[in-house]
Amino acid sequence: MKAMYLAFAATIVLAVLANIALDRAGFSTEEVTSGPAVRLD
Repeated sequence: MKAMYLAFAATIVLAVLANIALDRAGFSTEEVTSGPAVRLD
């Protein structure tokens, strides 16, 4: 049971860190799916 909780915690931490890293690297969904003629507010 302890190993399962540790795995859940590790998965959550990795997901959050990956989200932050991809946003800072310019791979957010808004930037990837919009064209040059689209204004993002």
